[in-house]
Amino acid sequence: METGDFREDVDRAIAAGDATGAARLLATAWEMEPGSALAGFVASRYDRIAPQLGLVKQRWAILRSFTVEPVVPVLKAGAYAGGVALETHLGEFNAYAQEILDPGSALYRFQPDVAVLAVQTRDVAPALWRGESAADDVLGRFGGWIRSFRTYSKAALIVHSLEVPAMACAGILDAQREDNTAQAIQRINHGLRVLAGEHRGVYILDYDALVARHGREHWGDARKWLTVRLPVASANLPHLAAEWLRFLHPLAGKVAKCVAVDLDNTLWGGVIGEDGIDGIRLGAEYPGAAFQEVQRVLLDLRRRGILLAVASKNNPADAMEALSGHPGMVLQPGHFAAMRINWNEKARSLREIAEELNIGLDAIAFLDDNPVERQQIREQAPEAIVVHLPEDPMGYAQAVRDCPWFERLALSEEDRQRGEYYAAQRERGALQRSVTSKEDFYRGLEQVAEIAPVNAQTLARVAQLTQKTNQFNLTTRRYTEQQIFEMSACPAWRVWSLRVKDRYADNGLVGVAVARVDGPVCEIDSFLMSCRVIGRTLETALLAHLAKDARARGANILQGWFLPTKKNAPASEFYPDHGFEVAETTTEGTLWRLDLQKAEIRTPEWIKQILATDEHR
Repeated sequence: METGDFREDVDRAIAAGDATGAARLLATAWEMEPGSALAGFVASRYDRIAPQLGLVKQRWAILRSFTVEPVVPVLKAGAYAGGVALETHLGEFNAYAQEILDPGSALYRFQPDVAVLAVQTRDVAPALWRGESAADDVLGRFGGWIRSFRTYSKAALIVHSLEVPAMACAGILDAQREDNTAQAIQRINHGLRVLAGEHRGVYILDYDALVARHGREHWGDARKWLTVRLPVASANLPHLAAEWLRFLHPLAGKVAKCVAVDLDNTLWGGVIGEDGIDGIRLGAEYPGAAFQEVQRVLLDLRRRGILLAVASKNNPADAMEALSGHPGMVLQPGHFAAMRINWNEKARSLREIAEELNIGLDAIAFLDDNPVERQQIREQAPEAIVVHLPEDPMGYAQAVRDCPWFERLALSEEDRQRGEYYAAQRERGALQRSVTSKEDFYRGLEQVAEIAPVNAQTLARVAQLTQKTNQFNLTTRRYTEQQIFEMSACPAWRVWSLRVKDRYADNGLVGVAVARVDGPVCEIDSFLMSCRVIGRTLETALLAHLAKDARARGANILQGWFLPTKKNAPASEFYPDHGFEVAETTTEGTLWRLDLQKAEIRTPEWIKQILATDEHR
């Protein structure tokens, strides 16, 4: 892509009112060449079209002990390309402690969704940096800052770990000491991880590992540090921004739920239809080792709860022979939740995979070595996430590792078992095809719905569902663990979780309802269900429980908003289908109301409902 032509094409698209086309050009250019050179242009053009794109909005406060201004445009451009409109607040230079400790500071007036505490070892522990002392008070100060922040803000907090100097001040003598500089810093970093684990919504960015990956001696620029207090060399600014983006994506709910992979020259080297099973390159030695490493990375993604699928133009018999029988395969057919091996356009295959898995097309990442196929997906299925791969297969695995769409900040048991859930779903599909009515299908599932107040064990999963559930989500309000915790602790609020088992599997925690009673009115703040259980009447069981609980707390009106988005059409008829009537309509959505004195919602007779207080729990 010629830079000049690209910029002119973007400006022409904006002038013509084609915001979507301009955004596609900007995202493609950023995908191929992310960095400082393009950041200003990309961010400025997105600024013009952002109101027309329906982007997720996030507010980031960056508290720092060093200059970060050159990193911010790169961060904003990367966020825009990922579908997030980012508003930033930069704390005053080296004033992070004052801002955190003062409840009236600009930090808290900004009301961030996320705050980053970016401090260096040489600033927070100068004596330790110089090798003079172990700075035992460092962890105490961090603990005080984290506690103060959590007292005054519900935002997520990302804390940089401390970095080890490239050269110890004592030279080789330092390595002879039992408590040398590196060990002291690592002990502090371990303590930071412990502190993060003690507070909800606090995460550690391993800054020391980031510096090490890119070379300690080459990470900084001594001249820039001494002149403008910028400790990061120009070439490394995009790496710091990229590390922040790895947190932004899961915090903003911009994550891939599935990766659909090509086969030929992606999972193995060569073309199975031409080279045969003995001719493809896949094994422990070069060049086949590069493709084995890709498979290992994909298996790692599956362990994070990301589904794997195949989207390949191929002869099914040839492809399945390699998938099932090649000795170099790390992945096996059972690892894939869906397969489309045919000669159809891959955009069609992705749509079919999305429908089969009951997820949005925008939750599917596409992995293909062929740049032509990648470009066709950008044009024919622009909602999908296209992973940019380098020309050399040796770089494929790292490209997947670097993709922020695959990041997760926490793993629930549901995440770990997701592959098995979809295997059970195939068995449910077989049952549905074997019966003659929906009612018989529902009865055959033998569903058990366990409804419980949120607790310490389910808090993370409940927050995760609010952040990433899009299709059956009546309001699409996103909440952090801290916010869920505070609501659940308030007597006026109820936060309910729904866990579902059936004859095939334990589906895990798949539903959330948040409601608040105010006098005679109980308002449903959030109501959402995982895509994998939509259409099994479980939403009626959860609503019936909400209505019963509202009556018990003295309410005679149950009401809730439906706020339409591009993705939640499956939930649009939920309230009218259950007897609610329109109470108010605005430009944002519709308020639906049910008179609990006149209407009753019953749990479907084919669902066995268990409450947390029942003896079955």
